[in-house]
Amino acid sequence: MTELRDQVPVRVLKTPGFLRLLIGRSLSFLATALVPTALTLAVIEATGSATDLGLVLAAELVPQLVLLPIGGVVADRFPAQRVAFLADLVRGLAQLAIGAELLLGSVRILDLAALSAVTGAAIAFGTPTMSPLVAATVPQEARLRANSHLGVARGIALVAGPGVAGVLVVAVGAGWAFLATAVVFGCAAVTLGGLPATAPGRGARTGFFRQLADGWQEVRGRPWFWSNLIGHGVSNLAAGVLMTLGPLIAVDRLGGEFAWVVVYQAGMAGMLIGAFVAPRLSVRRPLVVTSVCGALFALPLITFAARWPTWTDAVAYGIAMFGIGVLNTLWQTTMQRHFPAEALARADSYDALLSFAARPLGLAVAAPIAAWTGEALPLLTAAVLVAVANLGVLALPDARALTGSAP
Repeated sequence: MTELRDQVPVRVLKTPGFLRLLIGRSLSFLATALVPTALTLAVIEATGSATDLGLVLAAELVPQLVLLPIGGVVADRFPAQRVAFLADLVRGLAQLAIGAELLLGSVRILDLAALSAVTGAAIAFGTPTMSPLVAATVPQEARLRANSHLGVARGIALVAGPGVAGVLVVAVGAGWAFLATAVVFGCAAVTLGGLPATAPGRGARTGFFRQLADGWQEVRGRPWFWSNLIGHGVSNLAAGVLMTLGPLIAVDRLGGEFAWVVVYQAGMAGMLIGAFVAPRLSVRRPLVVTSVCGALFALPLITFAARWPTWTDAVAYGIAMFGIGVLNTLWQTTMQRHFPAEALARADSYDALLSFAARPLGLAVAAPIAAWTGEALPLLTAAVLVAVANLGVLALPDARALTGSAP
């Protein structure tokens, strides 16, 4: 029986193509992680208005949600490395403009919102290039390890980015922090743009809207895929609930901000370990494993609702994020094996679309519901939804039967 596991020596991933992909994506991950903290601190310093901050952050999110399916089509129609190059280049130019405005001292919230919208649009076109670039750069038997390396790089960026951004803003000011972010994006763009050219997909000569519809048909025709997307969306919604209520509970009942820092860092460590361990597992039925891993996110929701001690919350969140690290690595590899190369970007775009949409919804609804019902009810409701949505995938025969081999 075919197993999804690491099947190649490490030297296979020491080729110039993959090293360039890893470096380029790592730089892009880091720059992306720098932006939210730097932008938040810049707006607070400029106006101190929560409304202004919400406007600027929403201005980045909305274009992502609207343009992600279009970005998927573009990344399938044109060479993925060129799309990735332009996406990171545009993001770098947007950060450069924000930094210049901050340094000139003429900060206008509408300008920051407009530049954030440009950034969000570029994210919508750059995000779907991930799987096509891996598929074009790495042989199929090495993709599990490649996705593991990329997952670890993303995790490190998520951990280090906010701290680095905060230090930059405090040490040299928000304007210079954005200029530094622009340089990192520029380096990422040049690195990714230098990857070997990939041929456009077979659908590149068909009409744009036809290819958009074909992408939806690719997703719709795979119940194992869209059912998992629902599970991932519910998990992201639950993550938004936890990210809102977890810090409040930690501050009010667990001893202060330090308690939440301990819990959060335990989760980040768990995610890194999960991404690192994933290629070393022997997995015959990858979607069975990813479903169980997704359901693990119910654990910290339950411990926070039960008001257990900080160490139990930290252990539960670490286990949950370990599951997410394994899930992301196996899921990306499974997608790359079971979708045709010319449709990978569109599959990536739908995957990202549901994730980007669900987490802000959780962030938005958690506090109002908790103010009305108390904190335990939304946390426990989210835990039940996470367990049902992820384990429910196992009811599908094609999800249980899917193996690690390509069709």
